[in-house]
Amino acid sequence: MTAARTARRHRTAEGAYVLDEQVGFILRQVSQRHATIFAAMIGDELTPTQWAALAKLLEKGPTSQNLLGRQTAMDAATIKGVVDRLTKRGLTETRPDPRDARRLVVALTEAGRTVAERARIQAEAITEETLAPLTAEERATLVELLKKLR
Repeated sequence: MTAARTARRHRTAEGAYVLDEQVGFILRQVSQRHATIFAAMIGDELTPTQWAALAKLLEKGPTSQNLLGRQTAMDAATIKGVVDRLTKRGLTETRPDPRDARRLVVALTEAGRTVAERARIQAEAITEETLAPLTAEERATLVELLKKLR
C-alpha cells in the first residue's frame, strides 16, 4: 500500500481527520487495555516499572543501576526511584561491584527472586490475555512490527 493510499484511509471522504484510525490513538487504547490486564493479574503490588526491573535482574543477574535503567528504558531518576522502592520492600539490594569498587550493583534478594519468579508466570499469562484476540501468526507479526517501531 502506498503512503498516499494509507493517508487517504485515515481520513473520511470529506478529508476529515479520523481519530479512531490514527496509530497513536490505537496504540494508547491497546496500552490501556494491557495496563488494565497487568494490574489485575500481576500480583505482589508491582508496578510495570518495578516488574521490568525485577524481570531484567532475573534475566541478567546483578547489574549497575545505570545499565539496569538503560536495559529497561528508564531514565536515571526513574530507575533510581524504582530501585529505592524495591530495596525498601526487601526485593533488591545494592552491593559493591566486584570489578569496580567505585560502583554499586543492584541484585535480587532471595525474597526478590521469589517474587520475580512468581510474577514471571503471571507476566506470561498477561501476555497471553493481551494477545488473546490474535492468532499465533498475527501475534508474531505484531511483535515483529512493534519492535521495528521502537
